[in-house]
Amino acid sequence: MSHTLPPARLGFLYPGHAAEDDYPLMGSMVEPPAEVTLIHTEFVEDAHTVEALSEMGSIRRLSKGAEALAGSEIESVMWTSTSASFVLGLDGIRQQIDTLEKLLSVPASTTAMAFARAVKAIGAKRVAIAATYPEDVAQRFREFLNHFEIEVVHLASRGIVTAAEVGTLNKDEIIDFALANTRKHADALLIPDTALHSAAWLGDLEEATGKPVLTANQVSFWEALRLCGKLTPQSGLGQLFEQVL
Repeated sequence: MSHTLPPARLGFLYPGHAAEDDYPLMGSMVEPPAEVTLIHTEFVEDAHTVEALSEMGSIRRLSKGAEALAGSEIESVMWTSTSASFVLGLDGIRQQIDTLEKLLSVPASTTAMAFARAVKAIGAKRVAIAATYPEDVAQRFREFLNHFEIEVVHLASRGIVTAAEVGTLNKDEIIDFALANTRKHADALLIPDTALHSAAWLGDLEEATGKPVLTANQVSFWEALRLCGKLTPQSGLGQLFEQVL
């Protein structure tokens, strides 16, 4: 007898405004459709610098965002920033997760952690990275992945400073960026930055590159479903979602 899980109720804390529309879109793409509650968190400066990202991902900012999710009946919560997570290191990420879990009493994670888990889930060991960030921030993502014994065989930096600019990149620009940084000896291509739209063309990215492609908003949504025990195989969201877990 088949058993259909009830719709997932997912919470996302999203810094600023750029590609947040990916989340309700993915919510409508899964079966059964997920209920998405997204809260925009505040920050001092929209900049891909270590200082600005550290402030953006501070416990004070996350705690204020969590207050807005209180009483929403979500089943999991994600801090949906890759860089404003990994720049703080593993201890900082753990503090972010612990804070959200304590305040909301649901499982929590961050986009950076979602990338590490997603790479393992698809069985990848060596990856290429096409990062929108400046070089110094992109290198910190490499260092973060090294903690999980994920070998980075290629790292590219597009050098974009603001999330607002990243959010304006269109489908063709993103596919071209992915193609330019796909490597035969990499098992997968990672495209971090939740400011980058990707949900609508995940299949196109994988078809163009011939590789599994992991994007920030995609892995965040996958992780949110995994955390609340409602991750099931889905089509249209890339090879990551096709895995039978």
